[in-house]
Amino acid sequence: MASVTCTVYAGISYGRPPSSAANSKHRRMVAVRAETVNPDIRKTEDKVVDSVLVTDLSKPVTAYCRCWRSKTFPLCDGTHLKHNKATGDNVGPLLLKTK
Repeated sequence: MASVTCTVYAGISYGRPPSSAANSKHRRMVAVRAETVNPDIRKTEDKVVDSVLVTDLSKPVTAYCRCWRSKTFPLCDGTHLKHNKATGDNVGPLLLKTK
């Protein structure tokens, strides 16, 4: 089993980690098992890729899953809330807006 270790910085989703020693108390290590990112969605495909024309969306806002646990994948069903609580992750949906 392969593992990936990530450094997570509190309050920073993307970008560079804080450089000052004062911010180092917010750093924590999280081990993520690479095989658990996509537990069961279209595992027979080499690469799972979906595309949607924004003009085809029927709602002004459509949520797409980014945690790979949605029973309605690729649409978000809110499953990330349970995943986040269990793992300490902060993943949320990708929101596509028509307006």
